[in-house]
Amino acid sequence: MPTAYIETTIPSYYSSRIARDVVQIARQTATRQWWDEGCSGFDLFTSQEVIDEAGRGDPEQASRRLEILAEIPVLELNSEVENLARRLIAAGLVPASVASDAVHIATASVHAVDFLITWNFKHIANPIIRQRLRQEVALSGYALPVLCTPEELLSDEND
Repeated sequence: MPTAYIETTIPSYYSSRIARDVVQIARQTATRQWWDEGCSGFDLFTSQEVIDEAGRGDPEQASRRLEILAEIPVLELNSEVENLARRLIAAGLVPASVASDAVHIATASVHAVDFLITWNFKHIANPIIRQRLRQEVALSGYALPVLCTPEELLSDEND
């Protein structure tokens, strides 16, 4: 069965109040549909980095996010993950100000997860840096997971 790393935006979109912006509403809807339909049958994983991020902010919302993550196995943030995250930052692929995004990429790569599911297009699922990310991760001896959104994984029953 394929594996997927759940990045912080997934429980955030799943559990948040209905947005006012149509793009945000569409992302919330796609996330909820993907999650409620069984996450494409993936074995899900997350990290302590995600749990820490999900636990910040409004206590009620944080509680909802953490509840969603409660049953998902947590991948170890070991020295290999830390080294790869530092390398992604040093290469200018992820700004140091959002080091947690480098940790997400590194965790999924080091643990050989097949997919990294995210709505973060700025620093993770960014098509402009994707090839450079793939190369940098490969230079460290790992493979970059497929970086995608829940929407990309929704199946159309009419196909």
